[in-house]
Amino acid sequence: MKRARNVKAWLLCAPALAAMALVTAYPILYAARLSLYRYDLRYAAPPGFTGLSNYFSVLSSEIWWQALWNTLLITIISVFFELVLGFVLALLMHKAVFGRRTVRSAVLVPYAIITVVAALAWKFAFDPTTGFVNSLLDIDQAWLNERWSAFAVIILSEIWKTTPFMALLLLAGLSLIPNDVLKAARVDGASGIQRFRLVTLPLMKPSILVALLFRTLDAFRIFDSVYVLTRGAHGTESVSVIGYNTLIARLNLGLGSAVSVLIFLCTLGIALLFIKGFGTPLLRTGR
Repeated sequence: MKRARNVKAWLLCAPALAAMALVTAYPILYAARLSLYRYDLRYAAPPGFTGLSNYFSVLSSEIWWQALWNTLLITIISVFFELVLGFVLALLMHKAVFGRRTVRSAVLVPYAIITVVAALAWKFAFDPTTGFVNSLLDIDQAWLNERWSAFAVIILSEIWKTTPFMALLLLAGLSLIPNDVLKAARVDGASGIQRFRLVTLPLMKPSILVALLFRTLDAFRIFDSVYVLTRGAHGTESVSVIGYNTLIARLNLGLGSAVSVLIFLCTLGIALLFIKGFGTPLLRTGR
């Protein structure tokens, strides 16, 4: 009986798995194949098999490691603040008595804006000649022409844009907490902070981990904001910008594919880290 149910489950999932294989597996495998060749469209030489030399070239390049450090910096800082602010917004939306739908709609407005449009808005806002930030702060600062100030603008734009997404995921977790559990804790004399720390947070652990996983993977692949705001200038390149410059701008399909495969392996490693490190507690909490 159990075997029949498993077969039926696999048959039901087969169309979705086939579609995912066509959409994701084939491009990844094709990129892995191209990464093993010397394939530069700027030259007339035919593609030649070079094995892992493209990977050695990328991993021995200081540009790759600098871009990886930049990407990790943006990812860690932005996801941390998005989690904190998202939790605050989720609690406000969950506790709102009047105008709950209006509050939720207003909070989700930044996330609904296309990333390129949002990045352009931030670029114009921090422009030293046409922007309003310098006049508002009464300073004269070329924000996007210096490394660390450019990083600050990139991270702020990411936090502003994607905090609503984090809040939405956390709000879903808050909605699943039984009111009876919170009422029982209140009857037992637990304060608001104790209820939050000992009841709300443990019950929300699966939702928090899912939100962190989704946003970490998304933040690691950051491209639009960096490209629009700085185009990777002043040492602000991310790994996705490196991949774009190599694969699209310089038309080096072999080296660019190697960069793409390395980005895929990094995201896969992050996903496995979350699943392996938090999978068992997540399943236990979800029971």
